[in-house]
Amino acid sequence: MTERIERPGAQEWVPEEADVEGLRQAAPACRGCELWEPASQVVFSAGDPHAKVALVGEQPGDVEDREGIPFVGPAGRLLQRALDEAGVDRGSVYVTNAVKHFRFTPRGNRRIHQTPEMAHITACRPWLVAELRVVDPAVVVLLGATAAKSLMGADFRVTKHRGEVIRRETSRGPRDFVPTVHPSSVLRAPDDQRDEAYGALVADLRVVAGLLAPSA
Repeated sequence: MTERIERPGAQEWVPEEADVEGLRQAAPACRGCELWEPASQVVFSAGDPHAKVALVGEQPGDVEDREGIPFVGPAGRLLQRALDEAGVDRGSVYVTNAVKHFRFTPRGNRRIHQTPEMAHITACRPWLVAELRVVDPAVVVLLGATAAKSLMGADFRVTKHRGEVIRRETSRGPRDFVPTVHPSSVLRAPDDQRDEAYGALVADLRVVAGLLAPSA
C-alpha cells in the first residue's frame, strides 16, 4: 500500500487580490494535494466572472480533464439541458468545481472516476473561496455532496436540503445557497427512474431561476 504524502493545501499558491483570470493563471502551479500529478491538467472554471449565479460541481471528469474546461462531458450536457428547461441562462453563470483536478483509477485504457476525499476537498477549498469572493454571486448552486461539503461543512447532507434556499452571511453580504444533486447522478439512475431524477434536478434549478426573477 502506498503511503499518502501529506500536503499543505492550496493556500500558498492562491494569489491575494487576484481576479478570476489571475487565479486561473496561478492554479496550474498548485501542489496542495497529490491529484495534480496523474491528471492531464488543472481544470479551473468557465463562464461570466461577474455572474449572479455560480454553479459548483465536484471535480472534472475524464472529458473535462482532457479539454481543460468544466462540465463539457455527458454530465455537462445534461446540466445545460436542465438549465435551459429551468429558465437559467448558462451564458450568464459562473461554472467551477470544488476540486480542480480529476481523481481517477487507471483500468486498462480507461480512467475510472473516484470521488474526492475530504482531504482533497479541504486542500482545494482556498481556490473556491477566492473564486466566490471575486465573482461575488448572489446565488451559489451546490451540485452534489462534494460541493456541499466544501462550502457547508462535512456533515451537510444534500438529500435533506436539496431545493432549499439557505441564506448565509458573507464578507460581501448575504448569499443564497441552493443544494441539489450532481447531474452525473441523473445519468447513473436506473432507466425507469431517470426521467423522475431529471425532473427533480430541473425543479431545484427552477428555485434558482425564481431567485433571479425581478420580483425576488
